[in-house]
Amino acid sequence: MVLAGLSVAVTAAALVLGLILPASGHSLTDRCPRTGAATGCGVAPRSVGGADPGPVGRLYGSEVRRIPTSSRSVALTFNAAWDETGVETALTVLRGRNVPATFFLTGRFAERHPGAARSMAAEHGIGNHSYSHPQFADLTRPEAEQEIMGADRAIRRATGAVPLPLFRFPYSATTPEGIAQANELGFADIEFTTDTNGYLGTAGGMTVQKVVDRVVDALTPGAIVQMHVGTAQGHGPALDVQALPRIIDTIHAHGYRIIDLRTVLE
Repeated sequence: MVLAGLSVAVTAAALVLGLILPASGHSLTDRCPRTGAATGCGVAPRSVGGADPGPVGRLYGSEVRRIPTSSRSVALTFNAAWDETGVETALTVLRGRNVPATFFLTGRFAERHPGAARSMAAEHGIGNHSYSHPQFADLTRPEAEQEIMGADRAIRRATGAVPLPLFRFPYSATTPEGIAQANELGFADIEFTTDTNGYLGTAGGMTVQKVVDRVVDALTPGAIVQMHVGTAQGHGPALDVQALPRIIDTIHAHGYRIIDLRTVLE
C-alpha cells in the first residue's frame, strides 16, 4: 500500500494542507473529500488497464495500520470524540517541539467544540472518525454513509478547512464491507499500529509510564500511534496528553523521527 498524489494535482496540494475554502457558488459541505467536486464522489476510482489509481485509491480495499516504509519513522495521531480536555496542552507541546500529528474528529465533537476543532485544523491534518462514534456493524449502509458524510460536513463547517480523505473506524472495528463503503465515499481507512490505552485513565489501571511503555513496545518503521484528547467521562486527567512530552522524547531517543501523516499523501 502506498499513499501518493490525488487525481488532480491542485486538489492534492490543497488536501495535504487542509486549507481549501469554498468555491464560488458551492458550499464546503457539498464537496467530495477525495476530489473536491461539488457534485459528490460516486464510486471511488479503480485502476483501469494498469493506470495509476491515484493517491488514495492505492489504499483502497484494506485497512492501513502501518505506513509502508523501511525508515525509522513514526506517525502520531489523536482521536477527538469526547470533550476538549487536553487539546490546548497537546497543541502547545506539539508546537513547542515542532512535531506533527493528525487528529481524527467525530462530527459531534466538531459541533460541540468548534474552537478546539479549528485550532487542530490550523496546525495539523484532520481526519474523519464518524459523526457519533457508533458500532458500524450495527448500521445499515445508508446509516453508515450518513455517519461518514455527516462527520465530513460537520468538520468542514466547524473548521472552514477540508479534512484529509482519511477515515478511522470507531473502536477500529473494520470489516471488508465497511472499508469498501468508505472507499466508495472517497476515504482510505487509516487505523493504527498501537493504541496507548491512555483513554482508560487511572480508573482503568493506566499511568503515564504505561502509556509511554506501550509506544516503546510498538516502535517499528512506519508505526502509527493512536492517542486520545479528552476523556470519555469528561473528567480526570487526559493521560495521553500528560504523557505526550515523554512519548516524543522517548521516540527520538530510540532513533526514530516523527513524520506528518500528510506527507504520505504526496
